[in-house]
Amino acid sequence: MSSTTTTGTTTATGARTEEAAALIGGARERIDALDDRIIGLVQERMAVSAVIQEARITSGGRRVNLSRETAVLGHYRDALGKPGTALAMTLLELCRGRV
Repeated sequence: MSSTTTTGTTTATGARTEEAAALIGGARERIDALDDRIIGLVQERMAVSAVIQEARITSGGRRVNLSRETAVLGHYRDALGKPGTALAMTLLELCRGRV
């Protein structure tokens, strides 16, 4: 490996050794793959939520069920702590669809 490539790799990862740069590079690839899966799951959740909302509205109900949203918030908070609540809020916002 050339000095330029090593410096570029370690600079890009923030690592100070080639070994750490390689480890970080591999871990980042794994994170990118996980992010792609998470995005796909969020999109799937949005589609399922749209089906639920349509059924609720068609039957004369409201688009949003606040007691269900409260349960979702609690589930995420219990699993992930306080940041889980913020994540759940974002998911709920995404899944409510356009008004």
